[in-house]
Amino acid sequence: MTTPRSSQLSRRVAAPIPACAGVGLRSAHHGDALAGPVPVGWLEVHSENYFGAGGPPLRYLETLRDVLPISLHGVGLSLGSTDPLDSEHLRQLKHLIGRVEPGLVSEHLSWSSQGGRYLNDLLPLPYTEATLHHLCDRLNRVQDFLGRTLLIENPAGYLQYREADYSESGFLNELARRSGCGILLDVNNLYVSSHNLHWNAADYLAELDGERVGELHLAGHALRTIDTASLLLDTHAGPVAAPVWQLFRQVLQRFGRRPTLIEWDADLPAWPVLLNEAAKADELLETNDACIA
Repeated sequence: MTTPRSSQLSRRVAAPIPACAGVGLRSAHHGDALAGPVPVGWLEVHSENYFGAGGPPLRYLETLRDVLPISLHGVGLSLGSTDPLDSEHLRQLKHLIGRVEPGLVSEHLSWSSQGGRYLNDLLPLPYTEATLHHLCDRLNRVQDFLGRTLLIENPAGYLQYREADYSESGFLNELARRSGCGILLDVNNLYVSSHNLHWNAADYLAELDGERVGELHLAGHALRTIDTASLLLDTHAGPVAAPVWQLFRQVLQRFGRRPTLIEWDADLPAWPVLLNEAAKADELLETNDACIA
């Protein structure tokens, strides 16, 4: 399968996101991307960074979306919260979707607000029937308002609730079945959660409904030692670790090719370093095709 390249594109592309590697575009790399050509298949941006009515960032994004597919990845909807849905946030997101025409729109399986106060984190949910009912109701209203199907991303796990009716993969399956949403499988998050919470990643992948997986994420993490225990932190501040590449291979063997994003949000590298990470992902995507054939 040939990987689409920006040099081969001469007109605006709204969708779909191709099943090859893309990179998360951050403001420090706007100039590099605009200088082009960009040797990746697509770009993903954080939705909230482009909620303004105008200005250079939005202008840059509109220029790039004329030659590359764009995916919007949100961090601020707080889908799992008991606070009312933020109508202004939704209005701005809908306006951005109409303006950019993204191939994919995604959010997180988490909550971030309580009593109208927002926390700078993506906090975990209990995987219970009550949570599932609450989340499906909110997700259905969001998807109806936006006129788009959302992909929901598995979180990086640092703790889990004692009460649970589902495993995380089973919860995602049921959420997708009841709401019609898709799944964004963050491979690094799965690796981090498996280490921290003593899960078996192979069992997780065996249970997860691959037909619902519409996108994959790869990112870096860091090891922290607390007393005698080791904790992995999902930092997005370095290259993809070797065991995450290995887990990515397992994901591809089970589910096949999917749009795959390299996320690097902090301690940003030089643009060529980021593109090299995407090239590694593309090589594995293409090798997996050869193995299946």
